[in-house]
Amino acid sequence: MYGALGWCLEVLWTGLGSLLSGDVRLTAKTYLWMFPIYGLAVLFEPVHDRIRAWPITLRGLVWMVLFFAVEYASGWLLRFLTGVSPWDYSHARWQIDGLIRLDYAPVWFGVGLLFEKVHDRLRRMKIL
Repeated sequence: MYGALGWCLEVLWTGLGSLLSGDVRLTAKTYLWMFPIYGLAVLFEPVHDRIRAWPITLRGLVWMVLFFAVEYASGWLLRFLTGVSPWDYSHARWQIDGLIRLDYAPVWFGVGLLFEKVHDRLRRMKIL
């Protein structure tokens, strides 16, 4: 579920990015590698259960840090195993090792809070 949701969000993100760059075709892209990486979000469900009562700002910060950690670690591992990471942020000003962009912090903050809603909905539907 999380792998598919991550793919969809990435397609929306890159498609809107292409629109902002003047591409009215809304060209979007993702990588097959991303499905299992986004799928790792299932491992964060126990974290959500533990931090559920925390203030929204603190929860968003937790998600932001966790998502940055997964993005960095998975990019590093893929680069180690294959010689290249599917994404390369080395051109960006606020990047670290070309693997994460600190200016994406608000995005990860928001995606984490969205993840909470998805987790709760899956639980209500008795999928979890």
